[in-house]
Amino acid sequence: MKEITRSLLRSCLPSRPRDAHKGSFGRVLVVAGSRTMSGAGFLCAKSALLAGAGLVFWALPQSMQSAFAAALPEVITLPLPETPQGELSLEGLPQLEAFIRLRNPSLAVVGPGMGDSPLLPVLLQQLSLPLVADADALNALALQPNWAQTWNRARACVFTPHPGEMARLLKEKADPSDEARLRQVQTLYRLTGGVSLLKGAGTLVCAQTDGEMQVWRNTTGGPALAKAGSGDVLSGVIAGLWAQLGTAEGFDEKSALKAALCGVYLHGLAGDLAARQRTDYGVLARDTATSVPLALKEVLQETQEKESL
Repeated sequence: MKEITRSLLRSCLPSRPRDAHKGSFGRVLVVAGSRTMSGAGFLCAKSALLAGAGLVFWALPQSMQSAFAAALPEVITLPLPETPQGELSLEGLPQLEAFIRLRNPSLAVVGPGMGDSPLLPVLLQQLSLPLVADADALNALALQPNWAQTWNRARACVFTPHPGEMARLLKEKADPSDEARLRQVQTLYRLTGGVSLLKGAGTLVCAQTDGEMQVWRNTTGGPALAKAGSGDVLSGVIAGLWAQLGTAEGFDEKSALKAALCGVYLHGLAGDLAARQRTDYGVLARDTATSVPLALKEVLQETQEKESL
């Protein structure tokens, strides 16, 4: 097993050319949120922007749109029909498909805070965009018998389960041992062919490189990240980085892996930086999101210092 180190991060981060424009850095579509988990999409969309995406779109229940459009004016919101329970309704699929044709997003994050949205299983099967599958997207997959047999392996994808979600996907009990975590993340990769994470202390990332399956262990982060919403921030950071890398290099497993490696490291470092100000007790997910640019700054400044020697 390899470690995600700062030197590895420096080799994977997307570049920011001086003559770039917002289209140079990709367009992220976030499909997220429900009445009872309204903040999930907010944290995800905001984090994608803070990680450097050029444009972020957020498809959300229509009753939430006015409040969150005001709270996050940098994001283009798409209000969609919702169920009586406040979850995205299947009736919104044609509207979402039309929006995708019009706005041409580079990739999508699907799942944060969506609950039991009937739109979710359909998107997982039909959406052709490169995909970050998170939270309730993973729970929806786990409810489908033999879900891996029908999974579209040709679509570039990053899976971001925590231990409970991983256990449900693999139909087994959660096991915190290092041996079980390694086996589980490798199994998810074999089932899907998508870059696979297993979140937790020392988040694992599994993918194929140089024709061989490999696993990396993250070296940043701590108990400050053990708060609701931290996973929504991580999925947004990965999406924001992948939007940039994919636009420059192509949306494939290679760029997805780079985004995942950079994303988990920067997310952990952002939590560490936030904890310096607020302690491990007092960091909220929003603090981690706000610290993502500070994490990038620390890595970039160190890079510049090394290059000047």
